[in-house]
Amino acid sequence: MNKTRPVNLDLTQFRFPPMAIVSICHRISGVLLFLFIPILIYFLHQTLLSPEHFATALNTLQKGGMRFLFWVMMCVTLFHLVAGVRHLIMDMGFGESVTAGRNSAIAVFIIAIILFILVGVWLW
Repeated sequence: MNKTRPVNLDLTQFRFPPMAIVSICHRISGVLLFLFIPILIYFLHQTLLSPEHFATALNTLQKGGMRFLFWVMMCVTLFHLVAGVRHLIMDMGFGESVTAGRNSAIAVFIIAIILFILVGVWLW
């Protein structure tokens, strides 16, 4: 075994390509979506109980912290959707070259940032 090989496990030293970053972010957004399910089910339950509970849930969502949490949930959902559409298009055989993959990964980030801003404007 060659012991002279340098070993550097510091992930901050690596320069990941955009395709890898989109893939990692897509997985993280999927986990976050799963973790947001109880919160969304709770609010759905509260809104369906009665008109008074609906008004209370709406009032809760109008507060700054909850509005920010709702914005984060919407951003995670939209990013997961955009990155998922990219993966589906690539599964159909389009954009499988390295340059097309890099360009589509950058496009995912640009589209996601635009959608994040639009959702923020819509909420505030």
